[in-house]
Amino acid sequence: MAHQIIGVGAAEAEHYAHHHDHKHDHGHDHSHFHEHASSAANAARSATFWLFLTFAGGILVLTSYYIQWFSPVIETVDELGRVTETYQYQFHMDLVAAVGALLLAFRIIGYALRNLLSGHMHMDELVALAIVASIGIGDYRAAGVIGFFLLLSEIVETRTAIGARASIEELIRLTPKTARLITPQGEREVEAVSLQKGQRVRVLPGDNVPADGVVVSGESTINQANITGESLPVDKHPGDPVFSGTSNLTGALEVEVTRVGEETTLGKVQELILAAERTRIPIMRLIDRYVGWYTPVILMLASLVLFFTKDDNGMYRAITMLVASCPCALIMATPTAMVAGLSCAARLGILIKDVTHLEGAGRLNAVVFDKTGTLTTGELSVTRLIPLEGVDGADLLATAASAELQSNHPAARAINDVAREANVGVARPEKFEEVAGRGVVAQVGGAEVLVGREMFLRERGVDTTIAASVVEQIEGMSQLYVARGGRVLGVVGLEDRTRHAAREAVDELREIGMRRVAMLTGDRQGVARRVAAEMGCTEFKADCLPQEKLDLVEQMKREGYRVVVIGDGVNDAPALAAGDLGVAMGAVGSDVAINSASIALLNNDLTRIPFLIRLSRATRRVVVQNLVFGVLFVVTVMALGAFDVIRPTLAAALHTASTLVVVFNSARLVRFGEEKQTHEQMMHGASVAPARA
Repeated sequence: MAHQIIGVGAAEAEHYAHHHDHKHDHGHDHSHFHEHASSAANAARSATFWLFLTFAGGILVLTSYYIQWFSPVIETVDELGRVTETYQYQFHMDLVAAVGALLLAFRIIGYALRNLLSGHMHMDELVALAIVASIGIGDYRAAGVIGFFLLLSEIVETRTAIGARASIEELIRLTPKTARLITPQGEREVEAVSLQKGQRVRVLPGDNVPADGVVVSGESTINQANITGESLPVDKHPGDPVFSGTSNLTGALEVEVTRVGEETTLGKVQELILAAERTRIPIMRLIDRYVGWYTPVILMLASLVLFFTKDDNGMYRAITMLVASCPCALIMATPTAMVAGLSCAARLGILIKDVTHLEGAGRLNAVVFDKTGTLTTGELSVTRLIPLEGVDGADLLATAASAELQSNHPAARAINDVAREANVGVARPEKFEEVAGRGVVAQVGGAEVLVGREMFLRERGVDTTIAASVVEQIEGMSQLYVARGGRVLGVVGLEDRTRHAAREAVDELREIGMRRVAMLTGDRQGVARRVAAEMGCTEFKADCLPQEKLDLVEQMKREGYRVVVIGDGVNDAPALAAGDLGVAMGAVGSDVAINSASIALLNNDLTRIPFLIRLSRATRRVVVQNLVFGVLFVVTVMALGAFDVIRPTLAAALHTASTLVVVFNSARLVRFGEEKQTHEQMMHGASVAPARA
């Protein structure tokens, strides 16, 4: 039966299913961001109303049984000597049961009639027909019990549906309703939905951040577990991004708003959840295709039983079959498991755009990593400093840092960071020139300083052969030569550090059946070889252009592999799109990452990938269990009804029990992966643990 019977009407269902691809004006974005929350609340209120009527009808039917139990039995003997037993309060019993049955049947029969009048045949008509038949033969209590248990099943289904929207509502509640807007006249409290890009707000300790933005002034610790799944809070300084709905723990911050409403990271999370809900996996589409034949076949079987039954229980047998045939457990088998799987993934910062991706992840057998920003942090750090003979290490570092002081290149920042940590004096260059992708030329203390690749120095007339012996010591690292006054002082070795737990993730992937683990990079051969060996990748390819990455993925697919591509979603977007599954790392605040992949990780924990594959396999197992149980239940209970083993009231009770079995079986998935910390544990850990760099 459809969710519409209990409180979630067709219009509401259409609203939920609506794909929001139309363009919004600025004001609409804000109100629309909260629209799903109010819709979920309205649906919940409607469901509560019908829940009240359901229990009111159930109490009346139960009262009818109580009247029977306390009613004196009157025996009458007819002319043939046959004894008939009736109850003294038979009229009262029937009246109370009839009122209860009508309360319970009203919604079901009304919805079935609307379906028939609109030319659509669903499975709801089977239950409606069973109730009408029970009323027709005067068994009001049977009609009431059937209606009560069927509506009870619908309440479970509807609560599941509303729960999915309520999870979005919980996300939206994280965004405060008001914000402290900073104006030339001072601070004033405004509606958070009225914030505009470029405005500044103050976020005090204990407040939730009202919109995505950048810290302008102040320092604090932010708990962003609800967005990224990080178990520890993150220190925030001027220039750092903050996200809507995250919690400010310690200091006051002044934040410049960069994104509002649906544009925020929280808004993207909401839209991804809704998009995933709208999709249907192949088994669901298969059920949809044959559902039109189901009701006529069941009606034909019930009619045959009624026609060929020789005793007085033929009508009861047919009614029992109609009640048992309503396949709520079968219908809920897949959606409940998928919703539970999506919820489990989202709790750990894994956003899945389409449930088909969750279903298909378990069949993957090859993985392709992009190196920079995926297996590595994408941030260079100085790991070796090798001065030539007669050169002081501090002098080498000071010279390189001074020459690179005005450069924004990651290597320049890494060198200056080390110089600051070592308390080495850095002089501002008198002249500075940066040659893109090659190096820098600066004048420091009256001498010309060159910092860059070996070829860059050679082109400038510097003899680099003197450094050949030391270069071997930093094979596999990025190398920067430093020369002053035409003489090489030494070489700086830099590394893009591998991510924490990256090797653990690669080992896990191999354990769960990844037959090929490849790494692609645009970096040099030596660097690629070092990282591949450190990560345990069975194959790698260096000096790759985006097209070459794409070609390798397509070649693996032609060889019969089901490939997952994992990258940062920027320079590897074609490869991400070409894989059977594309996973974008570090998707917080990144439009490109969220749009270029099937799945987006809101944090950079690579162990989420093997977890996702395990979750997919567990979800498929639960779906199969639910489907097998649903089919066996319908067939078994229909057969028992046809042979007059059970009555309609028991069939209705079993129907409700079967729905609960499916729901609880699927709910096990929500607790899947508890070793990676539940959301509550993350929040608790974040609130008590100190922030670490």
